[in-house]
Amino acid sequence: MWATPPAPPSTRPRRGLDAAGAYGATLMILSALLFGLLLDVGPIGDIRHARDRETGYAALRLALAQGTAPVGQTDQDGKLLALGTPVALLTVPELGLREVVREGTTSGVLELGPGHRRDTPLPGQAGTSVLMARESGFGGPFGQLDQLRPDETFVLTTGQGKQTYRVLDVRRAGDPVPPALAAGKGRLVLVTASGPAFAPDGVLQVDADLISKVRVAPARPLTAQQLDPSELPMHGDASAWVPLVLWGEGLLLAAVGVTLARIRWGRWQAWAVGVPVLGALGLCVADQVARLLPNLI
Repeated sequence: MWATPPAPPSTRPRRGLDAAGAYGATLMILSALLFGLLLDVGPIGDIRHARDRETGYAALRLALAQGTAPVGQTDQDGKLLALGTPVALLTVPELGLREVVREGTTSGVLELGPGHRRDTPLPGQAGTSVLMARESGFGGPFGQLDQLRPDETFVLTTGQGKQTYRVLDVRRAGDPVPPALAAGKGRLVLVTASGPAFAPDGVLQVDADLISKVRVAPARPLTAQQLDPSELPMHGDASAWVPLVLWGEGLLLAAVGVTLARIRWGRWQAWAVGVPVLGALGLCVADQVARLLPNLI
């Protein structure tokens, strides 16, 4: 009696693991990046801004109490102030605005709050000082700047005391420029984006003249010609490319790992492990992407 021959091996095509893995990893990377970016410049950015404002205020208050608050471009050792160093407290009663001003105007610094353009004098000193801040993202400190009206006043507190300014006007591209500043006088320009939230179409500026005593301005070794382009209005920070690549590689590896874990362990087990990891890495990547975007958004 003949034995039953063994069944031939199944010719049904197996699922292409390579294609499925690439497809799944791509979807996870795009999802993590998209949601990370929305959260980073939105609700999480708002929370970070509130935290950074409080920590910056504590640092500035301590420096003011100790008499070590910066009054120029350099610190007590003659070195340029580190980007992000608190240098002033801006208070605008009409807008309910109370923000710590930090040194520098790169995208990274403006994630923390308003920034002082480093090639201009500090508020209260002779010449034209420039402060920049975001319109919408990371708390949008200057989102209501267009509501300021001529003759309204606001105050900045620096290492040289309280400096009071009177608003001249709000202007956009094409609007008349205020008269030239007289020698020995002080002026402040507040700068932010103009247009719809997260889709600006220009720059908005508020000019204000110093009406309190003009303070002594120390020498400024950093000139406008030496200022990095990343600190100019509506510019991104190219230095974010290196950390972006590194964090992006981490996100790619994590997405591939979750895809393989899903095949080996099962869907729910892989997601339980992978979602927190992908979420954290997505936020890190999104933060670097945000720094590449215009600094006033």
